[in-house]
Amino acid sequence: METNELLKRVRQIEIKTRGLSSNIFAGQYHSAFKGRGMAFSEVREYQYGDDVRDIDWNVTARFHKPYVKVYEEERELTVMLLIDVSGSLDFGTAKQMSREMTTEIAATLAFSAIQNNDKIGVVFFSDRIEKFIPPKKGRKHILYIIRELIDFQPESRKTNIKVAIEYLTNVIKKRCTAFVLSDFIAPNDFCNALTIANRKHDIAAIQVYDQRTVELPNVGLMKVCDAETGHIQYIDTSSKAVRRVHHDWWVNKQAGLSDTFVKSNVDFVSIRTDEDYVKSLLNLFAKRS
Repeated sequence: METNELLKRVRQIEIKTRGLSSNIFAGQYHSAFKGRGMAFSEVREYQYGDDVRDIDWNVTARFHKPYVKVYEEERELTVMLLIDVSGSLDFGTAKQMSREMTTEIAATLAFSAIQNNDKIGVVFFSDRIEKFIPPKKGRKHILYIIRELIDFQPESRKTNIKVAIEYLTNVIKKRCTAFVLSDFIAPNDFCNALTIANRKHDIAAIQVYDQRTVELPNVGLMKVCDAETGHIQYIDTSSKAVRRVHHDWWVNKQAGLSDTFVKSNVDFVSIRTDEDYVKSLLNLFAKRS
C-alpha cells in the first residue's frame, strides 16, 4: 500500500475506533478488566465478611489471631493483542474482509486500553510468530500498531494458534489481559496451551468470520481456493448434500471450539463480518463485569 493511501486509511480507522472507545467502551472496558491485575498492599485484622481465601496464615500464626491480605488494583494493566495474520482472513463476501474487521476491533481495543492508562502490545502470528510489538503507552504507539495491522505482510499464510498462545506464556512475564483475534478455522489443538496461558494471564477470544464460511450459496459450480495452502478445487453448490456437508462441518467445528473455551475457562465471542461488532464486544465485556 502506498504511503499516502496507508496514512489515509490509518486516519479513517483512528477516527472511527477512537470515537467508539471514547463514547461507548470507556466505562464498559474499565469495569470488565478492572481488578484483573491486583497488587499486594498490606495485611490487617480479619473483619466479618472478609473472604477467608485472603487470610495470611503466616501472620495469623505469629499474632494468634486472623489477618487478611489486602490488595489494591494496579494502576495500569498490560493488554496484549494476539492477531491472526494467516491467509484465511483475506476473505469476505459481505461488508468487509475478515481482516478489515479484525483490524477495526483490534484498534478499538487498543484505544480503550490507552484511555484506561494501560500498556498495549501485539503479537502477529500465522503458523509462526511473525512480529512482536512490545507493550507501550501513547497515541504514537497506537498509530504504529494500526499501521502494522493494515499493511503487515506475513511470511506464511498458514495458521497455528497454539504457537501464539505458547509464545504469550513464555514472553510476557507479568500478568496481562490478552485478546486472541482469529477466525479459528485452524486445527483445534490448542486447548492445553490455552488452559496454561489463562492460569498465568487473563485471556478472551474473539472470532471473526464470514457468513459464507457457514452456508454455501446455491450458485452452481464454484471454483474455490484454500487461502492458506493454495489448493484449488471445484464445488457443485447446487447440490443440497454438498451444502449440508459444508454446514455440518462448520457446526461441528464451532461445537469443538466452544468446548475448548469452556474447558480452558476463556471468555469467547463470535462476530460475523456483516454484523455490528460493537454489540458483540459490549456483550463480551458484560460477561466479565
